[in-house]
Amino acid sequence: MTGLGHFGDRGQTLPIYIWLTGILLFAAFAFFAFAQAASARNGAQSAADAAALAAAQDARDELMDQLSGAIGQDDNWLDWLDGEADPAGAGTTAAAMQLAAQNDSTLQSVQPGVWNGYPGYQADIQTNYTVGDSIIPGTEGMQARAHAIAVIQPRCDFDLDADPKKPVELNCDGETVNIDPEDFNPDDLPDASVLFSVHLAE
Repeated sequence: MTGLGHFGDRGQTLPIYIWLTGILLFAAFAFFAFAQAASARNGAQSAADAAALAAAQDARDELMDQLSGAIGQDDNWLDWLDGEADPAGAGTTAAAMQLAAQNDSTLQSVQPGVWNGYPGYQADIQTNYTVGDSIIPGTEGMQARAHAIAVIQPRCDFDLDADPKKPVELNCDGETVNIDPEDFNPDDLPDASVLFSVHLAE
């Protein structure tokens, strides 16, 4: 009688094991699906960050070119140091497209704007790859989307009463830059990163 009792217990336990195993397998597949989606989102965000930064860096280069041309020629050249001028050009879109492509994504749009008081660019991208097959229907054709904003922040302070026709001393986060409009050589300008920082908006 005792042997039959144990056999009966094993018979009752087997369905429970099968049921628990099924639940664990489902949970594992669900976790994998969420991990796939998270990986796709992270990849999309990285691509968007890179595209936005590329657009802002290209705009900063254009800003430096226009600043160089304005010194000694335009009495409002100090405005460029405040980030008040708009350096937007076709290069910003090309730069963003290139960085998005390098991250296996496609640039949907890149728009200039002002964030936290600084000029910048918002890049919207869509991944070229999909989330992939999972237990969640439709994920095999889903592509991740993301957007990011990068801004150009002036780094230099100067006397607000400075005469743009006379030598001006800039304090760029502790680094001194002297510009004399009457004796200006474009090669005397420091690297763009000294005058302007480019970073993702918080």
